[in-house]
Amino acid sequence: MNPNPFPDVFDVYAYGMISSSTLYILKQPFPAPDGYAELDRSYRMTGGEACNSAIVLSRLGVKVLLDGVWLGDTSDGRWLLETLNGFGICTSPLTTEPGYEGVREIVISDEHSRTIFGNYIQLLSTTRQWDIPRKEHLASARLACIDPFFTEESHMAGQYAVESGIPYITIDCAFDGVLAQNAAALIISGGFRAREHSQADLLSLFTEYQQRVKGLLIFTCGNEEVLFGRQDQGIQRFPAYKVKAIDTAGAGDAFRSGIVYGLLHGWDDLETIRYASALAAIICTRFPGVLDCPTHQEVLEFMRTQIC
Repeated sequence: MNPNPFPDVFDVYAYGMISSSTLYILKQPFPAPDGYAELDRSYRMTGGEACNSAIVLSRLGVKVLLDGVWLGDTSDGRWLLETLNGFGICTSPLTTEPGYEGVREIVISDEHSRTIFGNYIQLLSTTRQWDIPRKEHLASARLACIDPFFTEESHMAGQYAVESGIPYITIDCAFDGVLAQNAAALIISGGFRAREHSQADLLSLFTEYQQRVKGLLIFTCGNEEVLFGRQDQGIQRFPAYKVKAIDTAGAGDAFRSGIVYGLLHGWDDLETIRYASALAAIICTRFPGVLDCPTHQEVLEFMRTQIC
């Protein structure tokens, strides 16, 4: 039985990728082909953008309803469901499919990067293996957090959010798509830009997005400065916090959680970016970062004592 039953009202509806993960930390930089690097630690982890964002938000005191990829009826799937419930996340919409292994990944992380091996392409290139969003779920939320990877169903979630009058946040979408254009906040990661716009000038690409996106546009750049802005506001910048990173896995998901938190509380753009950057920086200093994510008070203390 799900110990966190469906609530009448909650803060965030999170829809998207959910997976089990094994995280390996290297003692030195990721090796070149045919090279060698020493392992430091390994840990059973959660994976997937929606899953990790839900955990970080719950630790901040946000009530989250999680929906998306089916869970496997395996030891990993059962551990994942137990972990999510342990954070107080409502998992009522999730399907546990008999005979299904679920989404799996291995993450190898050093001080500066993370490399992911998984079965995500297999997931997205076969028959549907995720739940269809329901309008009543979105209508009961204050805000939605939508992964774009399930094209039809992700767009459905965005449409339901618009029809229900609630803002939503998404990531890594093409600038000419309705999911990006109607978002209250859109985050474009450095990894997405490298895959989809490898030849594009950074500032020109930002302008292309900015002209089309109605809400807050954010370009993250790993441990470098964040670019952000709205239509007709130019490009603003926020420098990265300087921390000793031991695990960068989950930093992007934590950053998105910080943006969600700021929008939920009506903060201005700069304060929201500052909070999200601090949250992501803290995650990078912990192992495993997402499962040891900070409370709101810990983020405030970090912001008070740390400089960019």
